[in-house]
Amino acid sequence: MSAVVRFQPDLARWLADGLNEGRPPATLVQTMIDERMNPLIAQAIVDAFLTARRAGQPPPTDALTIEENGQVFVREPSRLERGRERSRAQLQTDDRAVRVLARGGGPNLALLADLMTPPECEQLIELARPRLRASTVVDPQSGANVTAAYRNSLGMFFRPEETPLIGRLDRRFSAAMNLPLENGEGLQVLRYGEGGGTAAHFDFLQPTNQANEASVARSGQRVSTLLVYLNQVEAGGETVFPDAEWSVTPQAGHGTYFESCNSRGELDPRSFHLGSPVVRGEKWVVTKWMRQRRFIPAGSPS
Repeated sequence: MSAVVRFQPDLARWLADGLNEGRPPATLVQTMIDERMNPLIAQAIVDAFLTARRAGQPPPTDALTIEENGQVFVREPSRLERGRERSRAQLQTDDRAVRVLARGGGPNLALLADLMTPPECEQLIELARPRLRASTVVDPQSGANVTAAYRNSLGMFFRPEETPLIGRLDRRFSAAMNLPLENGEGLQVLRYGEGGGTAAHFDFLQPTNQANEASVARSGQRVSTLLVYLNQVEAGGETVFPDAEWSVTPQAGHGTYFESCNSRGELDPRSFHLGSPVVRGEKWVVTKWMRQRRFIPAGSPS
């Protein structure tokens, strides 16, 4: 199947001018998303312009045909409920019961409590603080890690099971997410100051560059995400899912779980989400991503 996407000629002129001026394609895509365009459509339009430029052909001016074969998505029951008996009210891990406060669909979502204790939150912040650096994003064209104005934060990664605390959290989060420990990427900690936030984006890896393609070939796609809030944000900093009309207020020790990919490898176009700017105070969050199979970092022996 294919679909015709129509857009204003002004958008075509803006894209052509931006590429002629040397603006990164990822920045152009993000600007379109910021203006509430569907991320998949924004990426497809920019890709069409880049393809036309490489071929020495004129770009589209007001319409684009997008093949939808690769964008079919069949919604399945949440992974939180698969494979073993679990109470819908709580998820049992190896060291605690995690309460389920709310569930949603489109994408599969859950609001979870009791993922971390206050001392654990404080300890993780202090472990991460000296290693924070300006956060980067993956450029969808080159696959390189680049800084971006739309992600105003500091961040760092822990190696899987790097310390006893990290190992305990890796095991707990993996059990709550109902996927093997070895499928998990290392924990990422982010700190947002006042005004800091993240524009709408996907967590799954888009196959638009060799780095993403190689990562998916090694470890499979990112299938689910767990965001755990490490502090009480005075104002702002909500995690927002526009399509699901969900907005989660950060609460220390609580987490937001969502799925980006089903068991058939299809990517959920409704999983895009954003972090609202922090209005007052600061926001600390730790992220756990799970893959389809054992996670193998770039440069590691398979």
